[in-house]
Amino acid sequence: MSREPPGAERGATAGASQAIDAESWAFALELYAEPGIADACLQLQNECGVDVMMLLMATFAAVRRRVALTPSDVAAMDAACRDWREQIVLPLRALRTTLKSGPAPAPNEQTEKLRSSIKAAELSAERLQNESLAQWLAKLPPRSRALQRNDIIGALRAVIDFALQERRGEPSAAQLSLIGVIADTASRLSN
Repeated sequence: MSREPPGAERGATAGASQAIDAESWAFALELYAEPGIADACLQLQNECGVDVMMLLMATFAAVRRRVALTPSDVAAMDAACRDWREQIVLPLRALRTTLKSGPAPAPNEQTEKLRSSIKAAELSAERLQNESLAQWLAKLPPRSRALQRNDIIGALRAVIDFALQERRGEPSAAQLSLIGVIADTASRLSN
């Protein structure tokens, strides 16, 4: 009778999360580069408080892993990355955004170089957030059947509803249509 060496299961999980990390990051970059997707994600971020990395991971989970995240999954996903997002990603984003218009001496050529460096650091921080989300997702087994459009939209809606909890709001029809655009584009990329 063969027995796995200690830590073999942990090694398998680490390997799975590394594969999910690489695939989900490539998927996020590809999806985000599609026409209209960056604008849709940023509109949902600005209007609803959506974490774009969580939205992209939920899209990846649904389209590539066939996992439709539930509201409780979204809460757990948020717990996996909240501290990093709040303490690292958001402060970098705030600095980058502030440098667009000030304080003096911004904006100028030198401060634009600094802003570009901060933008690169923000992207690196988002990359690390993706890694945390991939580790979390690796614990959920993929489903045996492909998800339908409504399943994908439901998972993305769970992310938006989670973000809107603090604002005590409901997504508008325009915001819901953005979910459809993201779901349709992601599905097209995966076919």
